[in-house]
Amino acid sequence: MTYCKNCILPDTRPNLVIGDNGICNACNSHSTKKNINWQERETLFQRVVENAKSNSQGYDCLIPVSGGKDSTWQVVKCLEYGLNPLAVTWKTPARSKIGQENLDNLINLGVDHIDYQINPKVEKKFLYQALVRFGATAVPMHMAMFNIPPRIALRFNIPLIIWGENSAFEYGSKSVALTGFELDNNWFKQFGVTHGTTAADWISEELSKKKLTAYYGPSDDDLKGNNIKAIFLGYYFEWDVEKSLDAALKNGFKVRDDGPKTGYYNYADIDDDFISIHHWLKWYKFGFTRLWDNLSLEIRNKRMTRKDAVEILSERGGEMPQEDIAKFCEFVGISKVHFLEICENFRNKSIWFYENSRWKIEDFIISDWKWE
Repeated sequence: MTYCKNCILPDTRPNLVIGDNGICNACNSHSTKKNINWQERETLFQRVVENAKSNSQGYDCLIPVSGGKDSTWQVVKCLEYGLNPLAVTWKTPARSKIGQENLDNLINLGVDHIDYQINPKVEKKFLYQALVRFGATAVPMHMAMFNIPPRIALRFNIPLIIWGENSAFEYGSKSVALTGFELDNNWFKQFGVTHGTTAADWISEELSKKKLTAYYGPSDDDLKGNNIKAIFLGYYFEWDVEKSLDAALKNGFKVRDDGPKTGYYNYADIDDDFISIHHWLKWYKFGFTRLWDNLSLEIRNKRMTRKDAVEILSERGGEMPQEDIAKFCEFVGISKVHFLEICENFRNKSIWFYENSRWKIEDFIISDWKWE
């Protein structure tokens, strides 16, 4: 494994490329922010707002929300610009107490809201199949999050969908940061974090097409025919976790009092008890977890040195979300032993090797790591 010389991300991270100078494309993309004319970008957003208002028949835009600090910031920003939004949430089967409180607070900021809950019996089967097939628990989540909003936008004739962070820009995707774009199913397959699958790829004896209805998005013809567009708000306004947190806190958002749920922040990934498993499974497949992502952001934003980040990894890098794994296993109906057996099937042998009854990663970022 090779690590970026600026941040701590390894070259095993999907879509991350480390250049000849040893710097990854995520860090290079981040450095371009200082050259962005954010005032000009804001003017562009005003035009997007005007266009949405002129094309709307009721709701000006649809905002996919979880109740987290980012979606709180999205709602606040859209209301500031006089938009009439419809907020839409896919209700995770593992919504946390603080997640529900923050979602209620978001709604009370002044928006109509749809909380879309999928049949839990279907979700259980889909979650298990995704774990067995890809070693991933978030495929059903992402498929729901990216397909339910456009279908509702189509139903209510909403011209614009506003997502928050432009992950393709912030986390080092090869794609250029997206501005305003037409949605189609190729886009969902590429950026929807579903391992390139659609609902049709999951039809089985247990999961019929009808049972998977919620995971199907509109057809390309419907999307184009109704001229539904989408944007990432992070393209128009400087996206920084601390700034969006500050705005969310000023508008009633709550953080975890007992520290981070997963990763480095006590305000991120706190609305769902299963998301920590999604991030933890990267350890088997790529040799890093959510903590690496978060600390790398802190380095890029010059709030932490690389040395400090490595020290934090030494202390917390091996954390396992034991409670959340137990909840997941209970929901899906499997034992923890069986869960770990499935995880083991996805251990990446190109980076892991077995020595002295321990699995280890060659050329790991921490030379004296305590392998267990």
